[in-house]
Amino acid sequence: MTERQRHPVKAYRNQAFLNSRDARALRILSEYLEPKSRFERHRVDDTIVFMGSARVLPREQAEAALRKAEDGGGDVEGARMALAMSGYYEAARELAFRLTQWSKELDPKTRRFVVCTGGGPGIMEAANRGAAEARGMNVGLTISIPRKEFDNPFVTRELAFHFHYFFMRKFWFAYLAKAVIVFPGGFGTLDELFELLTLVQTHKMTKSLPIVLFGTEYWRQVIDFDALVRHGTIHAADVELVHRTDSVEDAYEWIVLQLAERALGQPGPML
Repeated sequence: MTERQRHPVKAYRNQAFLNSRDARALRILSEYLEPKSRFERHRVDDTIVFMGSARVLPREQAEAALRKAEDGGGDVEGARMALAMSGYYEAARELAFRLTQWSKELDPKTRRFVVCTGGGPGIMEAANRGAAEARGMNVGLTISIPRKEFDNPFVTRELAFHFHYFFMRKFWFAYLAKAVIVFPGGFGTLDELFELLTLVQTHKMTKSLPIVLFGTEYWRQVIDFDALVRHGTIHAADVELVHRTDSVEDAYEWIVLQLAERALGQPGPML
């Protein structure tokens, strides 16, 4: 059979077209419809989002790196900082564990307040790990970037997503979130935090969204909210859009209280 006699390819099977500039709208739409379908199929009603650095190590790994640096003349100062930062990994892991245990005691017909992360290493891995250790489903929203792919083994496979477009990934962070916990992080974490703060400040997001900044000294050094108030670029009340803490217990109790009152319509926390 000659090339001319073959049947033409259907548009939705035409890879050259689907990967072309002309089909960009279809690719964007697919990153909305395919996750929506899976969330509905698995009865995920809403999430608690954990954000933070992909570079934070588990404590045992950080301890091993410090011993190696001290024995081999490596970057001891950097290894000591990594060990100090590993405390955030363990805090995220414990907090995700406790919140998952709490959420599993709610309505069994839906999956409420499911732990959701960017699906990568560091703080993201820690939160997915804590949720998995509590035997709860959890979400990973990964993004394609020009780096070696990382497999987070703690993400529930049915709820592991991979995005091309950053803005569609951030849509799914914000759309399902009923609370957000932001651990120390870099450019990506700051980008996600400030977008959420802008949505809340401008009331473009009308739902209640409690936001926790975990790690008071880190955030005090990285973002000077008081300076923004002094310079008149934000209102003094905007500083109260976030709850600051260094305590897993405090973060847990505050989030449960907020969710019980604002999302569940209950008079107080279910501790």
